[in-house]
Order: sequence, then structure tokens, then C-alpha cells
Amino acid sequence: MRNPKWHRDEIILALDLYFDPKRGSIDDKNRRIIELSKLLNKLPIFSDRPDQERFRNPNGVTLKLSNFLALDPNYHGKGMTSSSQLDKIVFNEFSGDREKLHRIANNIREIANDARLISQLRTVEEDDQTVNDSVIEGQTLYRLHKVVERDSRIIRKKKEQVFGQLGKLACEACSFEFQAYYGEIGYGFIECHHRTPLASFKANTKTTLDDLALVCSNCHRMLHRKIDTLTVDHLRTLIKKNRRPPIN
Repeated sequence: MRNPKWHRDEIILALDLYFDPKRGSIDDKNRRIIELSKLLNKLPIFSDRPDQERFRNPNGVTLKLSNFLALDPNYHGKGMTSSSQLDKIVFNEFSGDREKLHRIANNIREIANDARLISQLRTVEEDDQTVNDSVIEGQTLYRLHKVVERDSRIIRKKKEQVFGQLGKLACEACSFEFQAYYGEIGYGFIECHHRTPLASFKANTKTTLDDLALVCSNCHRMLHRKIDTLTVDHLRTLIKKNRRPPIN
């Protein structure tokens, strides 16, 4: 069986190496390409690797970088012509903002080299964003975002802070209160969303209470659905714009 197709995280790391002026030659004997091959094998994305020996091996990494040659308008040779649609999308997204590309790639590298953190990321449940590989910054940073959001210690402190200030726990986007709607069973129930943009997430990110927003389950799903661009404030504006009066 064939190994799975490359995901965003992997293409981001490969593209960052491609644009590195100290990259060296594109061949499977290049030390940098061998190092990238080892790094790709650490990522918490694929549990099923049918051909483990060939999974993201140096030859495969070499072929991926050769694909970028064909996409690079500054390269006047031929390059490989087997680029995937996702290769083209990621290349177009980041070729004009290599600083952002390098920052995200560095953050992914830090996480991939933290064995304890990687084991935590592997426990994150799949959702639409991981299944569809739709997050611009990749699955690794998105999974870290979700791990931080389920830290019961800081979530408890955030709830205590807000309840102490307002005497209630209401969604910061739509104002929904679980206790007001469900009664006693909804007491103390609400979810937390991390406001920090994924591109700024790092392995050693320290979360403060101000980094968290209390949101209902529906709004949380919407925030994750457009996690690259949608903020709590923006979602609040969208809700006000689209809210319709209740049907009697």
C-alpha cells in the first residue's frame, strides 16, 4: 500500500528548507534533507504508515523539493512536474511571506522535537480541521491549540475569574448561558477558546487568563472552523449581523 499524501505541516517544513539559502543541493545525500526526513517522521499526524521504510525518506523529501522547482518562477530549469494541488496552494500562500513561513516552520520543529508534547498531541481527537487538513498553519500547531484549551487547571481559573467579576458564565460571542437555559445541570459549564493566533503558537507558549475566552460549544466550533482568520470579536459581529428574532 502507498503511504498517505503529504499534509500541510510537512509541505511547510519542506518549503522552508527549499527557500533556505544554506539548503545545499537537492539530493538524498544532503545532510539537511536527511534531517528533515527524520523530523517528518516525528510529526503527530499519521498513525498509519503502510510503507514505514519509505515513509518520508530522504528520497521522498528530495522529490518534494524538486516539485517546488517547477513552481518557482525564479527557477529557469524544468524541475519535477508531479506537484500536488496542495503543494501549489502552500507555495502560493507562503512564497511571498517567507518570514511567516519560517516562523511557523520553526514552531512546528520545536514541537516535533519535544517527545512529551508530541505524545499529548497524538491524543487530540480528529475533527473537520484535522481530517480535511484545512488549517493554514498546519495540524501540529492546531493540535497544540486544542491541548492548551483542555488544560483543566487554567480553565478552572478562567471560570473563577469571570464568575467573580460577572456572577455568571456567558459566551463572549453570543451571550449564551448554559445554566440559564438548562438549569442546574448547566451550572459552571462553558468552554474555553485560546485567542493566540496559530502562527504565534510555540512549544513553550505560556497561557495567561487574558489569552482565553469563554465560549459556548457552537461558537467554539465556528471559531475552530475558521481558526486562521476568525476572532471572538469578529464572530460576535457576525452573530449580531445575522441574528434573527426567535420564532414563536
